[in-house]
Amino acid sequence: MPILPSAVEHIQDRVNVYIDGSNLYHLLHHRFGRTDLNFLSFARKLSGQRRLQRIYYYSAPIDNSRQPTLHQSQQRFFQHLRHISQLELRLGRLVYAGGSNTPLHEKGVDVKLATDMVLHGVRNRFDASVLVSSDTDFRDAIQIIKSFGLQAEVALVDPSGSWALREVASKVIHIDRAFLDDCWRR
Repeated sequence: MPILPSAVEHIQDRVNVYIDGSNLYHLLHHRFGRTDLNFLSFARKLSGQRRLQRIYYYSAPIDNSRQPTLHQSQQRFFQHLRHISQLELRLGRLVYAGGSNTPLHEKGVDVKLATDMVLHGVRNRFDASVLVSSDTDFRDAIQIIKSFGLQAEVALVDPSGSWALREVASKVIHIDRAFLDDCWRR
């Protein structure tokens, strides 16, 4: 059984950061007009004084035959992520509608993220998880993590959204322009 973490952040506390890539990308683009985040700096800032264990980034690859330009751009981005030593890229898939080149939605991404968070918590691989997403589908995963006596934090870009996540999170981290000042790549 995991050890109950203290309410105070301790340097020895182990933190895993789970990033819903598509959700974060669209929120950053919409709110700040840029997406060139330095994920290691960002995750370290989310961890605070605690020890960052691992960053998990979840996304779905764009189909090369349908959207070759976007696919190539995304592959360069994925290659960049693969060079971050503490980051693991976890991929689902995109579902397209018939002959359309516009994806309808991601498949397997949210389930993979939620499953990883719960499994890592059950296996005592962190003392605190930080979910970077406003998707309320993660509410149950957060509650399960907390039921094991672990911290389940949520980092939100949208200050007005995600009340369902706010209600269950151990802590809410507000990601605003000031928070991101030293987290951009350029």
